Amino acid sequence: MNVLIVDDEPLARERLSRMVLALGGFRVVGQAGNGQEAIKVARDTSPDVVFMDVRMPGMDGLAAALHLAELDPPPAVIFCTAYDDYAVAAFSSEAVGYLLKPVKQADLESALNRARRVNKAQLAELQQTPGVVLGGRSHISAKNRRGMELVPVSEVRLFLAEHKYVSAYHAEGEALLDETLKELETEFEGRFIRIHRNALVAISHIEAIEKSQDGLSYVRLKGLDIRPQVSRRHIAPLRKLLEQI
Repeated sequence: MNVLIVDDEPLARERLSRMVLALGGFRVVGQAGNGQEAIKVARDTSPDVVFMDVRMPGMDGLAAALHLAELDPPPAVIFCTAYDDYAVAAFSSEAVGYLLKPVKQADLESALNRARRVNKAQLAELQQTPGVVLGGRSHISAKNRRGMELVPVSEVRLFLAEHKYVSAYHAEGEALLDETLKELETEFEGRFIRIHRNALVAISHIEAIEKSQDGLSYVRLKGLDIRPQVSRRHIAPLRKLLEQI
């Protein structure tokens, strides 16, 4: 993953750069000292992740993040700041992470793991795959035991409606959403397919359709123990889609 580091303090940029490189699997493709410079460097280097300071001279980090969100594809933004009163504004700017300075190595690694998303090569391949059209947000806001988190949609295997809630089952666990299954189905059409009145599954994570001894059909999903049931009315459209991809 390509990383861009934005901070008005050169020493802070160098420290963060060393921490990122120490993790392995990441490449620092550029640095910037303010928001305007960050936008220019991002356009030139196409980073996957941007570490963004909030308070900078000229254009601040929050404003720069809004501009970066307009890039195609937009980079994941992780804010780094010494002030914890920016959290709400940071997440309204579609940031996927928020770190307080001085940044700790463990927190940095956790934020980068959350920021992992479909890379540009995978994105191009998926867009050329019959039956698969990418749309909607790249991250969803969800509740967990620690509070609120942003979950990459690319990591979600299953949206399951149970009682009054919808749960998102993803690579790192389960989270509760404030959205209806119908709203999710409309937004992520082409990325998720309905298999039951209470379930949407990620097309890219489907491994197989399995049949039980009692004749019911279930979907096996990558990295998920749960086998959501496929209703009779949805089995034919699901099989047809899988034949196309």
